Amino acid sequence: MVVTRKIGIRTKGECDLIDITAQVKREVLDSGINAGTVTVFISGSTAGISTIEYESGLVSDFQGMWDRTVPRNIPYQHDRRWGDGNGHSHVRASLLGPFLVVPFTDKTLLLGTWQQIVVADFDNRPRSREIVLQIMGE
Repeated sequence: MVVTRKIGIRTKGECDLIDITAQVKREVLDSGINAGTVTVFISGSTAGISTIEYESGLVSDFQGMWDRTVPRNIPYQHDRRWGDGNGHSHVRASLLGPFLVVPFTDKTLLLGTWQQIVVADFDNRPRSREIVLQIMGE
C-alpha cells in the first residue's frame, strides 16, 4: 500500500531549520500502514531535508557550517542571470538534497534517540513550503 500526505510549513529563510518529526510521526500513525518506509520530500530547489539532533548548539553549528562552506556574499552565476540573490541557496540545497527515507515498524519511526527530521530552508526570504510524504508498506 502507498499513502501520500502533505505537510505545509512557513519558513524564515536564510538557513531556517525546522523540526518536522512530530508531523511525520503523526502522518505515519494515521496512514493505516504498520511497517514500511516513509519518504520525506520537499518541493523546491532552495530547501533540503535531513536529520540532526535538534538542539540550539547543533542548530547554530549547522547554520555556521553552511556559511563557511557555501558563503552568501560571493559571486554566483545564478545571481548574475536572474538577479534574485539566492544562488547560494540553490547550491546549499543541492548539497543537502531534497529527500530522506525513514523506515518504521509498529507505526514507529526507527530514528535514533537524538535524531530528528528537519527542513533546512536556504532561500533569502520567508517561504511557504510543501513537504510530500509517501508512506509505503503493509
